[in-house]
Amino acid sequence: MQAIAAWKGNVNTVAISVNLPVFQGPLDLLLHLIDKNKIDIYDIPIAEITDQYLDYVRQMDHEDMDVTSEFMVMAATLIDIKCRMLLPREVDEETGEEIDPRETLVQQLLEYKEYKAISQKLRDYADNAGNLVTRRQHLPKEVARYTPPVDPAQLLDGVTLDRLHDIFVFVLKRQQDKVDPIRSKFGHIERDEVSLPDKLDYVQIVTRKKRKVSFRKLLEKQHTKMNTVVTFLAVLELMKLGKIHCTQENLFGDIEIESLEDVHETSLAGDAYREDAGNKPFNELF
Repeated sequence: MQAIAAWKGNVNTVAISVNLPVFQGPLDLLLHLIDKNKIDIYDIPIAEITDQYLDYVRQMDHEDMDVTSEFMVMAATLIDIKCRMLLPREVDEETGEEIDPRETLVQQLLEYKEYKAISQKLRDYADNAGNLVTRRQHLPKEVARYTPPVDPAQLLDGVTLDRLHDIFVFVLKRQQDKVDPIRSKFGHIERDEVSLPDKLDYVQIVTRKKRKVSFRKLLEKQHTKMNTVVTFLAVLELMKLGKIHCTQENLFGDIEIESLEDVHETSLAGDAYREDAGNKPFNELF
């Protein structure tokens, strides 16, 4: 764009050509004025910006009416905002806050500034693309022939929220059908704990009475895995304490457990075991 300033002397007329910067539109011009004056975009002095904007419009080349009309519309908008700034502020009925006449203009400037920055970034990428050299993609044959085992798009083809809801209800119904209406109301049965001291007394009682006991039969009398394990530990502990002696006549044969204590020896622990056993006769214990 050019503006012609004429100076007339006594003899000759000299024409001076002034080059004005070219802007993409009225918003581009407003951003230029804001940056030039270092103005906060959220608090624009509308009177100052309007005067500078109108000065630029007066210097424009008015041959292109399409471009000029865009700048004239923005000029009218700025004048309207300037007039509204002089009047009492309107109040928003919902929030009760004053309405800033510059709010719409600020939003347009922010959006334009964002798009302008993105376009500049894309332009830089395009300019730098010529400096890059790429090579053809080379993949091993095994990788090139690989296909995903399941295509998510194909797997979810035709699936709707109604269909998912029906499947969810069906699964819940199957879970409810598996619940036994009688057994589900049963209480929790606690497992009796097996203590090593009790099993020590148990093995001592049996070996004192029998004098010799089959290790196999001793374990067979235990009704649970836990009882069997603890009984085995009790036999090892008594061997360590010298209370019993184990012998095996043949390879892989049965082991005989022999008590080394007097048959009349008693212990408080043995009495406690009889009480826990419900004072059962010896024949029921072994």
